[in-house]
Amino acid sequence: MTRQPAFHQVENAPSGSRRERVRQATSREIKEIARRHLTAHGASGVSLRAIAREMGMTAPGLYRYFASLNDLLEALQAELFAELGAAVDAAEAAQPEPDTDGRLLAALRAVRAWGLANRPEFALLFGPAGTPPASSPEESPAAEAGQRFASTFVALFDRLIAEGRFTVPDEPEASPALCAQLDAFASLTGFSGDRASAGAVRVLLSCWVRFYGIVCMEVFQHLGFVSDDMEALFEAELRDLAAGLGVAYRPPEAG
Repeated sequence: MTRQPAFHQVENAPSGSRRERVRQATSREIKEIARRHLTAHGASGVSLRAIAREMGMTAPGLYRYFASLNDLLEALQAELFAELGAAVDAAEAAQPEPDTDGRLLAALRAVRAWGLANRPEFALLFGPAGTPPASSPEESPAAEAGQRFASTFVALFDRLIAEGRFTVPDEPEASPALCAQLDAFASLTGFSGDRASAGAVRVLLSCWVRFYGIVCMEVFQHLGFVSDDMEALFEAELRDLAAGLGVAYRPPEAG
């Protein structure tokens, strides 16, 4: 069966027409309600039937805007990635442009701050509640938005290599399975170019796993038995992670 597109265009509706503006407004309202339900009940609590009931529509009527619940959640993921990316970009831009160290630290802290302030949304993006991928990455607006989010960190990592902050390991002797995983990670994050060697990709992936792990443990409250506030542990891990990349650590109060 041919996969229907996430958004069905209204035939013969010129861009900017009243009909199209109404359609866009309805799509926005659907996603706003879906996010409220996500926040209140988690991804499993989002349903087209409940959204339609709140909007005074029939469930089949929503299919004019989203072909399935999965398409709606993918569209919501794309918007959340954009929101997270905007928070990261704002934090990075608040630091002087030449200050690679400050920009990286600010960007990483912004991810943690957004995750703690938006736990259900973070789970939809990065947790097991995330939606299944589309039939190919090119068809997924969420995958494209995720790559735009990753591009900030890829660019900063590339700058570190260009500045000679750390020694990029030689091409690792890796199994075919690991090589495939490194290639997939580089492709999904958009890490390419002369400096995107297998060794560099391996370092970037290891850094992401370490950072992602500590943030997830806190956002999903897997370390609640230790403390409700894991900032001290996060900063200790961030210090070690920064040291391995040749980045001069500065505590948050130092900007």
